[in-house]
Amino acid sequence: MTIASAEPEEKFVSRIAEITPEIAKTFLSSDSANRRLNLGQVRALAETILRGEWKLTHQGIAFDKDGVLLDGQHRLHAIIEANAAVKMLISEGLSRDVFPVLDTGRRRSAADALFSTGAKYLPLLSSTIRHVILFKTMPNDPPWSGNRAYVSNDRILAAYNDDKDRYAEAVVIGRELSRYLFASQTAAAAGFFLTTEVAPAANIDEWLSGLRSGASLDPGDARLALREVPRDTHRRGYKRRMGMRDQVAIYIKAWNAWLEPEKVGELNLRRLRKKEKMPTPIEFKFEH
Repeated sequence: MTIASAEPEEKFVSRIAEITPEIAKTFLSSDSANRRLNLGQVRALAETILRGEWKLTHQGIAFDKDGVLLDGQHRLHAIIEANAAVKMLISEGLSRDVFPVLDTGRRRSAADALFSTGAKYLPLLSSTIRHVILFKTMPNDPPWSGNRAYVSNDRILAAYNDDKDRYAEAVVIGRELSRYLFASQTAAAAGFFLTTEVAPAANIDEWLSGLRSGASLDPGDARLALREVPRDTHRRGYKRRMGMRDQVAIYIKAWNAWLEPEKVGELNLRRLRKKEKMPTPIEFKFEH
């Protein structure tokens, strides 16, 4: 297929080059027309570099004809943060007029990235994977929102491909359990994934059965306590919905108390207190 094109009024040149942290610092020290820095995006890009997942694409660094940096500040800061060199496309000689239209297209969501997998319930699936990753990487760094909690689409897609069946199961269970519990679909799905991941020998059917009906459960049963956690809590007279980190923490606390009630003591399913660490799911594996 041939695409007709007109001769541009102004020309720019592009090349591929290896950008080291030192070069990145030099580029950033020049005049810049870039937008405000998003530290969460920088951290996510740096982690991508450190995991060896960086890919050369058409997106890189752009300078205008006067050497002013128009695009790429987050990528440059990520190189410095990771202290590693990567190959990147460099474009020079652009008109300053193009700055307002750089990176203004709709950013692909994690659900968009998962679309090609054929999986179901993509928004819930992507949210579940994101919060599982947050639990594993920053369990004690609240809140799980904002720039600091940014997780790249590539990382979410890679996590899904590493454990497709279990994530698919967690999403189905999360959708169901949210009908009986205080937790959102995402919190229930993430809690289910995290707890069953380290307890393959646990009787999952018994756990789920008690949560579904609550019938014939002893007053001290952790499943009954979890069912009775109110969907909304009150603080100083104002209704405030629990954050995702608190919801997952409460789910894990109930699970741990159900598996080993003698080690838990008095079960108190409430929000995490200030500086209280995230609970760790109890391991329950088959004996060899």
